[in-house]
Amino acid sequence: MSVSPETTGTKGRRNGKLSQIDPDIERALSCEEERQRNTLILIASENYASTAVMEAQGSAMTNKYAEGYPDHRYYGGCANVDAVEKLAIERAMRLFSAEHANVQSHAGSQANMSAYFATVEPGDTILAMRLSHGGHLTHGAPVSFSGKLYHFVSYGVSPETETIDYDEVERLARVTMPKLIVAGASSYPLILDWKRFRQIADLVGARLMVDMAHTAGLVAAGVYPSPVPYAQVVTSTTHKTLRGPRGGFILCAKELAHAVDAAVFPGTQGGPFMHAIAAKAVCFLEALQPEFAVYQRSIVANASELAEELKRRGLRLVSGKTETHLMLVDLTSTGVTGRQAEEALEEVGIVANRNAIPFDKLGPQVCSGIRLGTPAVTTRGFGLPEMRQVADMITTVLAHPDDQKIKARVAQEVQELCRRFPVTGIEN
Repeated sequence: MSVSPETTGTKGRRNGKLSQIDPDIERALSCEEERQRNTLILIASENYASTAVMEAQGSAMTNKYAEGYPDHRYYGGCANVDAVEKLAIERAMRLFSAEHANVQSHAGSQANMSAYFATVEPGDTILAMRLSHGGHLTHGAPVSFSGKLYHFVSYGVSPETETIDYDEVERLARVTMPKLIVAGASSYPLILDWKRFRQIADLVGARLMVDMAHTAGLVAAGVYPSPVPYAQVVTSTTHKTLRGPRGGFILCAKELAHAVDAAVFPGTQGGPFMHAIAAKAVCFLEALQPEFAVYQRSIVANASELAEELKRRGLRLVSGKTETHLMLVDLTSTGVTGRQAEEALEEVGIVANRNAIPFDKLGPQVCSGIRLGTPAVTTRGFGLPEMRQVADMITTVLAHPDDQKIKARVAQEVQELCRRFPVTGIEN
């Protein structure tokens, strides 16, 4: 049966337009571009990738199978993808001063799975941060593969200080004798003490794994301590603060290089996404530039300003402050749930996510808090004055979640900010 070149052939790919081939998808993409342009994204795990990253992501390398690793593939025709993956590996190692890098993980969760496969056996004990206290789904949540395959013991934050009690982490480690300790979080706003975690791991003969998905950009720029000198394995994503494509990667000590590579392929994945690896290589190169450090310092300064302004306006922050790109706001005293806050803010064009707070009395679909982050608005060019304005808009909406006139006024403010600070990395 012949196939029309207008739909799947080379001529169709080169000259066809999505609006002609699939108007439904084209319409959804256009709407999403408009949403990203015309809303203030305060989701801590989201950012705007550069045009160069998006160009690499949408390249012809999406067509190429390349099971294996550079110079050791199970397919022919891999000279160009080999060159790209070598660049990505070399740049990741240089950026983080790592002994080895694997850039094939499709996402952070797959990177964590591979790191577990490389360091422990199913059923082994792992000590990690509790999800409801700021950890991640793959750090042992019962619904995750991690909680199903391994015996996780969870540490959390102190009820009094809402900070990690490292003496309690040590006590748990001594009692449970884990094979692996996982450090890293998705909603913990303070700097983690990598050295202390490594001391605890050494004390009980465990390896240390750090999941730095949220702080990788800050680490790359030197505005957050690097876990690489302390952890045998470090996993991360390439989006979030690193501002690259959606994807994952792993850094490790030289002695674990073979185990990590084998855990990724053939252990957990088949053919790597070479278009994504090309985009990761671009992302790492961008992060090696001096202006990237300026950007990361601005992220932290903006987060600190937003946090202090929210506190000044009467909102309570979990842990009392932020030292990173994110903060967790406790809404208990406002009478507004996390879900209600998320919905009210989105109505005016401010996009955040509801989030559990430590010792939350509400379920995960409702929550008592919201998580806010500054990477995306900093990419737009926001500075301290804009963060003060954002804090005012947030607190105004949360104080009047059902007042349509007030929300209409705030929505106009949001649109004015979006016009003043346009998104430049999204193509028409």
